Amino acid sequence: MDLSSRIFVAGHRGLVGAAIVRRLQAAGYQNLVTASRSQVDLRDAIAVDRFFAEYQPDYVFLAAAKVGGIYANDIYPADFIRDNLQIQTNVIDAAYRQGCQKLLFLGSTCIYPKFAPQPMPESCLLTGELEPTNEWYAIAKIAGIKLCQAYRKQYGFNAISLMPTNLYGPEDNFHPENSHVLPALIRRFLEAKEANQAEVVCWGTGSPRREFLYVDDLADACLFLMQTYNEPEIVNVGVGHDISIRELAELVAQTVGYGGAIAWDSSKPDGTPRKLVDVQRLTQLGWTAQTSLELGLRQTLDWFLAHRLQEARL
Repeated sequence: MDLSSRIFVAGHRGLVGAAIVRRLQAAGYQNLVTASRSQVDLRDAIAVDRFFAEYQPDYVFLAAAKVGGIYANDIYPADFIRDNLQIQTNVIDAAYRQGCQKLLFLGSTCIYPKFAPQPMPESCLLTGELEPTNEWYAIAKIAGIKLCQAYRKQYGFNAISLMPTNLYGPEDNFHPENSHVLPALIRRFLEAKEANQAEVVCWGTGSPRREFLYVDDLADACLFLMQTYNEPEIVNVGVGHDISIRELAELVAQTVGYGGAIAWDSSKPDGTPRKLVDVQRLTQLGWTAQTSLELGLRQTLDWFLAHRLQEARL
């Protein structure tokens, strides 16, 4: 992939896609192709075929997906499995048929079994039952991995698959019900601080442990692997260490400046007990994450404050 290559970033307005665009632009890639949903609905196979035929991208970063937290996955299971299957199938198939040189597919560590060994190696895929609270999304992502491997095996299509751990950063979804844990905590503690609330109630027991990767680090890993990796095996992308949700809540409260009490509603689901990925494969390839959780959290908070201020002015 050189600086003149035509590169399609699918999902460029989302958390991951926006970060990939930033990273490519910073590296000097200027021939980027993007499209909003109003321009091409990636769930529509005919529309995707027309788009690829018109723009003929050389490389594709497939970051488009329907994503959400435990609540959203539980309420909209059909949406999560259907939309993601459609997006993946349409883009991967069109990329192959239109002569794309290489495609990078972004999965998720929720593909691994609920009680996978910790840290989770790539080899534990399909070795046990999934976490029920996000199985619809996970099954779709597993299908995407297998689609990439099948197109490589049958057609020789150079499609690689990355499995990022929990992500956060600029352009994240801060919706009060449909967001993931870290942006949800940022919003909850910030609003509690502004309302002078004496207590913030968080879901679950706080005991599960999670790994968090700053999205601009993921974008850097995507560029690195697009340039250097050409194998069928999936690659985990993470930081190699985790933190309990209780510790995370305390860190978010401290960063936001909230001084009240933190309570835990154990009637709400915890989800997977632990999700830490084994990053040995990626480390051996020559890449490691650079952004600490403290720095990434501060930068994410700053983005949310600036974005909220912009919305208020409109």
